[in-house]
Amino acid sequence: MLALHYFQGGFRLASITFEEIMFTIMSATQDTFKSYMNIDLLAGKVEKKVEPVDSDVTGIVGIAGDRVGYIIIATDKASAQCVAKELLMVDEADEECIRDAMGELANNIAGAFKTKYHAQYGSVALGLPLVVSGQLRTVSDPPDESDQAASINVQCKGVTIPFKTADGTISITVMVYM
Repeated sequence: MLALHYFQGGFRLASITFEEIMFTIMSATQDTFKSYMNIDLLAGKVEKKVEPVDSDVTGIVGIAGDRVGYIIIATDKASAQCVAKELLMVDEADEECIRDAMGELANNIAGAFKTKYHAQYGSVALGLPLVVSGQLRTVSDPPDESDQAASINVQCKGVTIPFKTADGTISITVMVYM
């Protein structure tokens, strides 16, 4: 994608690649965990497609501007509880704490992404975080008739990046659609 960006004195041509966006979101995720919780996250193999994710808690933030899309953070309940305890500095994390923490985590990662993306490429706006539960699957996957659990259908274009701590106590998946 080519875009014109205004700078003092005129316009310049900027080329934005999906790889740059991917590395920016990886950095934003790792920086958010390190800055807010002093937790080091290791990035796993990046998939340039959307994979169904077994998730108990999911935070979603919409992106608007030169590029439009979503940042989705999905995790299991145990990881969400660890994040809630660290991020909110509580001894026990109930459902409300988990929802608040996942919304805050999604918002912080999207905010770090916005700051880095804006500095390089131009205006970016964020939506309010939405926190949901249920299994994520792509729209192209037919629903399993025997599965009565809630599910969320997502579009198929994007990237999936798994993250985990070295000791495995926290495991999250970040998906980006742009």
